[in-house]
This record gives sequence, structure tokens and C-alpha cells, in this order.
Amino acid sequence: MSSPKTYDASSKKTGNARVTFPFKIMNIMEEDPNVWFVFSDAARPDNSTGMILAKFPDRCIDVGIAEQNMIGTSAGLALAGKKVFCMAFGPFLSLRATDMIHTDLAYNKLPVCVIGTHGGLTSGGGPTHYTLMDSSIMASIPGMTMEVPADANQGLRAIDEFLKMDSPMYIRLARGQEPLVYEDDDYPFEIGKGIVVREGTDVAVVADGIGVYNGLRACELLEAEGISSRLVDMHSVKPFDEELLCETARKCGAIVTVEDHGIHGGLGSVAAEVLMESGIPCRFKRLGAPSDAFASLGYPEDLYRYYGFDAAGIAAAAKALLQK
Repeated sequence: MSSPKTYDASSKKTGNARVTFPFKIMNIMEEDPNVWFVFSDAARPDNSTGMILAKFPDRCIDVGIAEQNMIGTSAGLALAGKKVFCMAFGPFLSLRATDMIHTDLAYNKLPVCVIGTHGGLTSGGGPTHYTLMDSSIMASIPGMTMEVPADANQGLRAIDEFLKMDSPMYIRLARGQEPLVYEDDDYPFEIGKGIVVREGTDVAVVADGIGVYNGLRACELLEAEGISSRLVDMHSVKPFDEELLCETARKCGAIVTVEDHGIHGGLGSVAAEVLMESGIPCRFKRLGAPSDAFASLGYPEDLYRYYGFDAAGIAAAAKALLQK
């Protein structure tokens, strides 16, 4: 199977999932009167969330700054037979409302799509407003699907997959404008299946979210030095594509994982567990935010460079693995 068509890493094409998601949900609500939208203090007349509220006031609920209440309200609607999307600021969903997501949604296997915005370091708001533990938390909840789209357009495809499900899903979005990875949607997308973005044999970059774009740029840097690198978009943290990861380990023998998340409990930890249990010999390195210290305040692009998971940092880590 050929790899999907991607933008050149120098492309200025960007997408804003926080804008496109509400419009997508509004289109779904137009087609299906059983779909509801619940959100937390995010509606203004001039934004996309406010437009949904104006168009469907009887199927939208703004709970205010009360994320736990948002989950409880969504659970009640789902128990009444509704399909529910709920959306709020990511750090408060994954920390403040964990109990409700665990007990109200997952325990009851309710069809609620929980959308967390400002993923990773993208909020720029400092340690209290970063979302660096959501993958580890959500992936540990029984029955919960955890998706970290590579770009805004891929996130819309995750929504389409949720509509086929009868269980909860957590989708992690960035704060705003993020580089687009894929030129079009003409590539297979399936929950639980990773995507080989580009082929290579010397080393592999396995990433999710912004890590896919940074990984794409890193692969181009490595190619300029004659190093063949494979890039895998592992958007589905749970269920995880163990088969593709093991195939990648056998083919390349060296893997760097990249995520805008703490290195403990996220994509890198899942990959490490799979590889250890598989017995496949593979040099391995996790890149991401620190998990044993609170991350520094700064712009996300500066922090990616500071913590070594920008393009240059990924390329350097890959070359270090090859020298071992």
C-alpha cells in the first residue's frame, strides 16, 4: 500500500480543529435530531460554538465553568438515548472530571465523544494549564477510546468513526492553528490502526498529534544526510496498533516515539510495553515533555525545541540511536 500524500514540511498550510470541530458537529446535528452538544463556557456569538447554540438552542447546553457537571449532563443525555458531543478545556477534563468520565461514561458504556482542547503544551498557559497527562489517564479507563489526531482534518475523521460506536471516545485537540500533515483524505483511517506516512529502513519515528508533523520534518532532515527513516502516525493511543509497531521494529531496528505529552504513560510508554513483551530487539527512545517535573512556561514551538522534540531534536535522537 502506498503512503498517503503529505504536505512538504515547509508548507504554511494550517488548520484549526477548535473551529472545524464545532462546524462538523453542527452539520451532524442538522442531519440527526438525536445528537446533542454540551460544552463548558466556550460560546460567543462570533465563534463556531456560539453558532451551534444559536442554531440549535434546544439541543445545546452550556454548563459554564463546570467540567464535572458537563460530563454528568452528557451521561444523562446518553442514558436518555442521545448521541452526545461534549467539549471543554483539556487540562480540566483530564484532571478535574476524570472521576465522572470513568464512572458516569465509561462504566456505563455511553456513546459520548469527549473533546479536550489545548492539548499538550499548546495552551501556552504554564504548568496549571498544560494537558500532559490525558493520554495516560484516558487510555487507562476501561472501554475508553483515545485519539490524538495528527492534524485538524484527521480529527474530523475521528468524529466520523465515533458515530459508528456505542461507547465513549476521547479526542485530543491542540489550541489553534496547527500545521496540516495530509494533503487530502485519500488514505485509510481506522480506529486502532496506525498509518505509515513515509517508508524507511534505518530508523523509525512513531508519533501522534503535532509529533507527526515534527517527525515529518525530522525525516526530511535525516534524508538529507542519507538516513532512511520511516514515519508512523499512531493517532490511536487506545486501541493501539501493536502489529504495526512490531513490524516497524523488525524492519528498522530503531524507534523514536514523539508526543506532546509527558513521556510516562502516553504513546511512548505504550510502545515500550508492547516492544518489551514482544521480545523484538530494538533500540528505543521516547521524546516528549518531562513527567517528573512541571513543564516550563513558554510558546509551544519554543518548548518543543527546549525539550528536544522539534524536528532537529527528533533527528538528533534518531542519529544517536543509530550510533549505539
